[in-house]
Amino acid sequence: MRHEDVRFKTFLEVSRIRRSCRIIESIFDDLGSFIIPGKSTNEIADFCKISMDKKFARSSILGYKGYPSTICTSVNSVAVHGLPGEYILAEGDIITVDIILNTDGWHGDGAYTYIVGKGNADILRLYRAAKEATNAGIKAARAGNRLGDIGFAVSNTAARWGCRVFESLAGHGIGLDVHEDPVVLPIGEPHVGLPVVPGMVFTIEPVLTLGSGKIRTMDDGWSIVTEDGRQTAQFEHTIAIFGNRTEVLTKPELSFGFEKNNPSPFS
Repeated sequence: MRHEDVRFKTFLEVSRIRRSCRIIESIFDDLGSFIIPGKSTNEIADFCKISMDKKFARSSILGYKGYPSTICTSVNSVAVHGLPGEYILAEGDIITVDIILNTDGWHGDGAYTYIVGKGNADILRLYRAAKEATNAGIKAARAGNRLGDIGFAVSNTAARWGCRVFESLAGHGIGLDVHEDPVVLPIGEPHVGLPVVPGMVFTIEPVLTLGSGKIRTMDDGWSIVTEDGRQTAQFEHTIAIFGNRTEVLTKPELSFGFEKNNPSPFS
């Protein structure tokens, strides 16, 4: 992977991606009170679709490579790409909602995990670990670092909580296309990999489990589940790299700035 393969974004282009990301953020905020025991995953998908329509946004994954729904709802042992359906959420379930949408063709991507009702100690630890691992990756995603620094921060944080990351489930560049370069792995070594430079926009989206980390695809052709049946959790954010700051487009309060000797025109 080379910088030549990356589509660098201008400040104006970042602002267009930001618009999509803020809509995702608002939907996740509203889902916090909507996801309760007794709701079906179809009802969650309908809720998100109505919210998108109200904000003149479109699902980016409906029909993408044949995907049949507007969002992904991954419950319990489903790691990613879970299909909404008739499943009724029960007390103690854990569900990740993954939303990719676009406004005027510019895509944003995010995922958020919700505990249905009250979770047990393991679920609460998994939930916290997933959030902390993503946040650690965001902190490492700054101009001057490398992609390996991000993966190292993510996997080390997960390990401190007694969790594993699914090594093949990676983040990605995003903009006019849903998936662009670079690939952002949840594992890595410090000071290794493609340099992180201003103009990059990509997602950080590790998926964590308390189990073995082995996965398989279900018969529906989409849902990827843990082989051992252990539950999973994921937080995903779209971020933009500037010369002296990193902006989390899907959650602005996680953004941060830093000193840099040579400010970039993207600053």
